[in-house]
Amino acid sequence: MRLKANKTWSQQLLDLKLRLEPMHRPGLFSWERQRLLIHAAKTALAAALCWWLALRFGLHDGYWGAISAIIVLQSNMGATVTASRDRLLGTLIGTLLGFSFSLFGVLPWNYILAVLAAVIVCGLLGLRSSSRLAGVTITIIMLVQKAGSRWGLALDRVGEVVLGIVVALAVTTLVLPDRARLRLRDGLAQEFLVLGAFFEAILQDFRGAPAENLSTLRNDALAMLRGNNQLLEAARSEPSGGPGWREGLTTLSQFGRSLFDALVALEFSVKDTNEFGYAQQLEPALGQLTVDIRTGFHHVAGCIHAWRFHVPPRMSLEEDIAQLEERMAAVRPTGIGFSQTEILRAYAVQLHLKQIARLLRASRVETSRSVGETEE
Repeated sequence: MRLKANKTWSQQLLDLKLRLEPMHRPGLFSWERQRLLIHAAKTALAAALCWWLALRFGLHDGYWGAISAIIVLQSNMGATVTASRDRLLGTLIGTLLGFSFSLFGVLPWNYILAVLAAVIVCGLLGLRSSSRLAGVTITIIMLVQKAGSRWGLALDRVGEVVLGIVVALAVTTLVLPDRARLRLRDGLAQEFLVLGAFFEAILQDFRGAPAENLSTLRNDALAMLRGNNQLLEAARSEPSGGPGWREGLTTLSQFGRSLFDALVALEFSVKDTNEFGYAQQLEPALGQLTVDIRTGFHHVAGCIHAWRFHVPPRMSLEEDIAQLEERMAAVRPTGIGFSQTEILRAYAVQLHLKQIARLLRASRVETSRSVGETEE
């Protein structure tokens, strides 16, 4: 299969990676290590501040506020908000149930029933991640032996948890904030680059030169999809950051998953290929489409990084598809000289290529609409 390009895909991939991750390089002060140090410093600051405030407010067990701050303070703002919500709701549910069940019955039956009720209530309310925290709060209220009333212990626990949450939210917002939506933007740009590299490896397999890193690229793409999905959930808990940010990120995430599924289907259709005669009859249209698809992955990644989607690429994937369909119609009468398996494989490949091309174009166009841009 003939492929033409002014610059190889591997070079394009390297260039954009260097622009996207200028600090993701080995060394003592790489970006990931800096983020680790920043998160460690923010966690220590939040814990120490909670402990100091608890002493100032006269809370009996100030260390619980520090524990809460350490637990809910995550690597980005969105994840911190989500963890804070889960811990606060779990604590409130556990406090109410723990105090209520302590008024009836004797240990251990009232304690067992309280924990059972907490898990059921959290499940029914769609707060499964809060059920463990509710159980912990019930355990503290009902099993920890302390002087004073159960109600006083329950209020102390809520106050300490609220203090820890407030401090954690203040630290993650005001001290070197790390927003999930910005990390997701760069993660999605990287995702499209990895999908493009996966596409290139599949084409190598189709041309009879199996890529040794095909399975690695597939696993890398899947890992990026999962990681970006987690960032998307965290980003939904943050302020949107401007018109269309949340909608645009969601749209790109959906198209990323669809493109991965289409690439896996393409990989399956070219697996164990050893006949290329019929596919060669589709040149140059087939080769031009593959070149422009690879360029399309690069272009969309650059659009995501710049967060500008209304500038169309120089090539036209729809024109490439039309030319390939014309070429398919022209060579169809010559199919008698090829095996049925070879013809069916070529048809499957061109169908998957057209799907990938249209998904790529739609990912840019639909995201442009989501963020409120107008097509040029």
